[in-house]
Amino acid sequence: MTSNVGGLDRILRIVVGLGLITLVYVGPQTPWGWLGVIPLATAFIGFCPAYRLLGIRT
Repeated sequence: MTSNVGGLDRILRIVVGLGLITLVYVGPQTPWGWLGVIPLATAFIGFCPAYRLLGIRT
């Protein structure tokens, strides 16, 4: 499993992930905010399965 997520992409994923998780506690308070765990996990691991399927490397 080689890294296919670059530096800027990781930063954007962390920001989006934290923003979505924040929705669980502030705002509409729906469980959909927990989807923010996915971009956070891919940012910290450095690997995105969707990128692999599409042949993208950042």
